[in-house]
Formats: sequence, structure tokens, C-alpha cells
Amino acid sequence: MERESMEFDVLIVGGGPAGLSAACRVKQLAQEAGEELEVCVVEKGSEIGAHILAGTVFEPTALNELFPDWKERGAPLNTPVTRDDIFLLKNQEKATKVPNAFVPKNMHNQGNYIISLGNLCRWLGEQAEELGVEVYPGFAADQTIVEDGQVKGIITGDMGVAADGSEKDGYMPGMELRAKYTLFTEGSRGHLGKRLIKDFKLDEGKDAQHYGIGIKELWDIDPAKHEPGLVVHTTGWPLSETGTTGGSFLYHLENGQVYVGLITDLSYSNPHLSPFDEFQRLKLHTEFRKYLEGGKRVSYGARALTKGGYNALPKMSFPGGLLLGCDAGTLNSSKIKGSHTAMKSGLLGAEAVFEALKSGQTGEEITSFADRYENSWLYKELYDERNFGPAMHKFGNFIGGAIAFFEQNILRRSLPFTFRDLTPDYATMKPAAESKKVEYPKPDNKLTFDKLSSVFISNTNHAENQPVHLKLTDPDIPIKENLPKYNEPAQRYCPAGVYEVVEAEDGSGKKFQINAQNCVHCKTCDIKDPAQNITWVPPEGGGGPTYPNM
Repeated sequence: MERESMEFDVLIVGGGPAGLSAACRVKQLAQEAGEELEVCVVEKGSEIGAHILAGTVFEPTALNELFPDWKERGAPLNTPVTRDDIFLLKNQEKATKVPNAFVPKNMHNQGNYIISLGNLCRWLGEQAEELGVEVYPGFAADQTIVEDGQVKGIITGDMGVAADGSEKDGYMPGMELRAKYTLFTEGSRGHLGKRLIKDFKLDEGKDAQHYGIGIKELWDIDPAKHEPGLVVHTTGWPLSETGTTGGSFLYHLENGQVYVGLITDLSYSNPHLSPFDEFQRLKLHTEFRKYLEGGKRVSYGARALTKGGYNALPKMSFPGGLLLGCDAGTLNSSKIKGSHTAMKSGLLGAEAVFEALKSGQTGEEITSFADRYENSWLYKELYDERNFGPAMHKFGNFIGGAIAFFEQNILRRSLPFTFRDLTPDYATMKPAAESKKVEYPKPDNKLTFDKLSSVFISNTNHAENQPVHLKLTDPDIPIKENLPKYNEPAQRYCPAGVYEVVEAEDGSGKKFQINAQNCVHCKTCDIKDPAQNITWVPPEGGGGPTYPNM
């Protein structure tokens, strides 16, 4: 069957905050100029917002620029932050509250909101459609079309392919979606963005990119314990026991619900560490237990986040398109926020693309984007916080936090030099024999749970009998190399129980088993595998989690 083809002026890959903001802004500019532009957003999730997962304390800076009347339009920003509590956790029982005077100013959240980013994206999708954007959920971008050195669009994944590669009944080949310009906004570790960075050498001269794995749950709690607008952040235990950096959060949103989560930096070195089980342990701490006991877990999810910041940010323009939002890595980790920066990058991209189209450009590199970015508050924000991530990795949370406090509260600017972190996360793993074993308690099914029951409430679903979307470059590496050296860490760094080492049916020894149907699309395996042997590619469109209110 021949592929169908559609053409647009602007094609946007990914229905997150960056992509939807870009789509809305392009259409706004076109309407203001009295012009017609065909704009399309393709999203691999079953619906807009299905795959969106973030903390989220939201800074409305970019939303104010995109829709100054967002309150009148009914944007789902319902719970303003009322108080910030920050704790240093020493062990499962003890915590020291950090006085406000010693908290880096970026950790203060006055004027921000506790929101569901998924619901905000659903709302942004509605605004985009009202402006005339064509929004296509359930279509995974599988390949980039590159002709004559220019990106010309994407090809969506084939539908109805069996696990053995044969065509099932109802097979449909993917469509060619062509555009004058294509914006890639797939989120952290986007599989096409990853290829674009490599093929167009967008990261030349940059520091290694860094990531964290964020694991989050939504709980209904006792109304007597609920304090709408309370933001709690912690650092220290349990990650400190293995010398790992990261931090946790508990946010009180509306309707008697809280978000609780843990971000584990993927620069960790101990292969015995399990971010999922570290998160379960966290909930046993008195500062979390006091809110969660007697409550009910409603939803679960996990997602990688790009944390390298300014030092690792690749060039964002190339012939035929732009790389924006977390696909590039615009998150400000000192604020623990990336939604407002992703949205701003989308606005800047939209303005640059509209200007290029208006001047008659089609496919040439939009060199003006760099100037727009460097003259924006986004650039200043990321540049000023460029030392935060490297300082945390080099010196740990305590000294790294002290450096952040000195820059933000005392100097009120960055130090006149830059810390560097040149080692990629996959290269930090130490051999299992040289690392302390970590014992995790069994789940009590009240506060702590196992991976499979967690995946169940993420509403994860993949079509039966389709090709495994987690590709091994060399199928022998997990058992021959990773198992003896690292006790095959994929068993532990995956928060969804996708990877197992089991006995082969024929009795020949151990085998590496991939339970791809469990995958919540977090991308941790693509990032952390020490052999860089696992490549995440999109499954059939619409597959994966469907997060409610996350």
C-alpha cells in the first residue's frame, strides 16, 4: 500500500506545553497578519495530555504572554501556592526544616500554581483547535524525512504490524506529513530529537546532557490533613544513603488530593539502586506518612527529565526545523520547573517560523531563532542557573545547595566562572562488586506498592502482538556483559518492570526478558543503560499510559 501524504506550513511533533504553545502562537500571528497558515500537531498519546507527567508547580510567565486572558478562558490553574516548606531528611524519622532565609530564592513559589500539566495541555489543545490548528492524537512520529540536507517532515508509524513484522488484518502504512518547517517538541529524550542532535551535530562543543527519572503518584488524602496550596520539597534521605543526588516533593492541589514524587538524578553510580523502590521508601518518612496514611493512591507515572541546562543545551535550529522544550533541554532544574521554559521556547520558535514563512523561506535554517532566544528571558534564566546542576553532581546536595544560595541570594547573579559536568549519565555506573547492596522493604500495599500494581493504575495499554519497541543493538550484551559486571541494572532502573533476568525455558541459563507491554515511556533505559544498547522507539500510536489529572 502506498503511503498517503499531507502537506502543512508548520508541523509540530509532540502535544506537550512547548508544541501546543508554538501551535497557538503561529496561528495567532497568522490571524493578526490576515494570513492563512496550515498548522498541524501530531501526538503519540491516545489523547492530548495522556503522556504528560510533571510535578507540577507551574510558573505562569509564558502563559501570560500567550493568553493574557487565561483566567477568563478557564485555564486549569486552580490552586495558588500558599506556603513553601523545605526539609533536609536525615533518616526515616528525622527531618530538619530549612529556614526561609536560607532557601535559594528560586525555590520560593509565590505567584505560582499547583496544577495538573496534563490538564493544562488538554486545555491548550482546545485553544489550538479553536484557533484552527489540526490536532492528531494517536499518531506516533516514527521517522524524520530528510531530503537534500533539510528536514521536510515526518512519517508516522505503521498501524497493524505483528510482532514478527508481518501485516495483520487492517494494516495501514504510516503517513507522510510534510511541512515547510517542522518543530520537534517530543519531551525529554525524544527519539527523533536524539537523532537530529546526532545527525546535525547540534551538541558540538556542549557538555554532556544529564537526566533525572521522576516518579510520581496522585493520592486522595484525609480532608483534615489537606492544605490546598502547600508545597513541600525535601532533599537527603533516602538517596543520600547511596550518595545519590535528587529530591522529592509533595504538593497539595485541589479536591483533597496531593502529588507525591521523587526525582533521582540518573548520574547515580550504584547499580543496585532502584529509583522506584527509593520512592516507595520515601513515603515511609514521617513527613510524608503523616499526610498519606489513611489515604488512597489514585494514579502512578514515571518520566525522564532533561537536567543538563544551559551548558548542555544543543543548538536548536537546523535546516527545516527547530528543536524546542524538553526535547532540547530547556528545564531550569534550580527551580524544579520546565513547563514555563518549554512554553517560552515554543513561543520563540513560533515567532521565528512565522517570520521565516512571511519572508518566503521554505526549509532554510532559521538563523534568526538564535538571536530571539539570546535576547529573551529564557536565555537569561538558563544562563544564570548554569552552575546549579554541575555543582549538585560535583559536590552533592548540601554544598551544591549552598552554592545556589550564594549565587541567587547573596550575589544575585551567577559566579564569574562555570562548573562543568562532562561525564554522561550512562558512564557513571560502578561495577556491582564494588558497590554497596541496597535492601528494600517489601511493599505493605498501604503506603508502598510493587511495580506491576503501579503500572496498572497508570492505565498503560499497548496493542497486542506488535513489535517490541525497546530495541537491543546487541541482544547478547545484557547477559554476557551487563549481568556479570552490573547485575543487569535495567531490572532496577526501569520503574515499570519491563526488564527481567529469568531462567531460559530450555534450561540453558539466564535470559533477558523484555515485557514491553508494561512500558510507561519514561525513556530511562535509553538514557541509563551502561552499554547504550537499548533504543526506545515509539510503539503503535496511542499506546502507553493514559494519565488522569497528572
